[in-house]
Amino acid sequence: MSEIEAQWTQKAYAKINLTLDVLGKRADGYHEVSMIMQAVSLHDTVVFHKRKSGISLSCDAPDLPCDSGNLAFRAAELLQQECGVAEGVHIDLVKRIPMAAGLAGGSSDAAAVLRGLNQLWQLRLGRLELEQLAARLGSDVPFCLWGGTVQATGRGENLDPLADYAGIGVVLAHPPIQVSTAWVYGRFSQLQTAGAKHNAAMRQALDQRDFPAVAANLFNALESVTEPAYPQISAIKQAMLEAGAGGVLMSGSGPTLFALTPDRLSAEQLAARLSLGPDVTILTAETVAREEQINVPSIITGQA
Repeated sequence: MSEIEAQWTQKAYAKINLTLDVLGKRADGYHEVSMIMQAVSLHDTVVFHKRKSGISLSCDAPDLPCDSGNLAFRAAELLQQECGVAEGVHIDLVKRIPMAAGLAGGSSDAAAVLRGLNQLWQLRLGRLELEQLAARLGSDVPFCLWGGTVQATGRGENLDPLADYAGIGVVLAHPPIQVSTAWVYGRFSQLQTAGAKHNAAMRQALDQRDFPAVAANLFNALESVTEPAYPQISAIKQAMLEAGAGGVLMSGSGPTLFALTPDRLSAEQLAARLSLGPDVTILTAETVAREEQINVPSIITGQA
């Protein structure tokens, strides 16, 4: 038998931002944000292979680094160092979330590593301990630990779980544009509208499961930077609305846009009507509940 034996799998769900307001720049260099985040069913798969020592990573995406340049690798290193773990792990990433897309693919992979290794190495870390480690890796990683529907503040690490808003259809359109998050925030000039106003209306719509109100209250302050710089984003948004989307918004700093529909079937029907050109990747998904994010690892038998 190889020294590497398959043990667990975890799903790493993508996220979208239903609202995103930037409230100003903090003394530590980060921006203060207030946003409502939602996990969607599009996911990467993270497979853990227990080994005697060392950390290694492989991935089916050739452009993704498989060393400390990968956030999932750094998550394993951080957990090993902080908890004094002697044993090792091999991590295999099966990527389905587009990279550099504003969908938190890398953050979700890192969160899945924290969850999975907490179980694989029997560390028994609690929710707060995992969230503190996650915040050291990146602003979206704490949300990605548990997913669901959450209002996030601070730089994204302060989480207020909301009632789950599962089963809503999502169509994702990812154009071949490279958008730097640092560039978007650097160019952002604080907008005139307070984030609390957007979040209050969205929270009420979510509480009432009022789909038209949810669609009407989608808001992302960063669109004011990204859309003028990349006209293709505005063109895709208009095409999705004309095809019958209930609401369309850019996720995070972009460039991916998402359209909401009442259910998964209507999302697939909307996607079939779209004609965005051969260079735009179109994916369908649905919103997922918080309890689906905290999935029980699957035991894999056999040899690696």
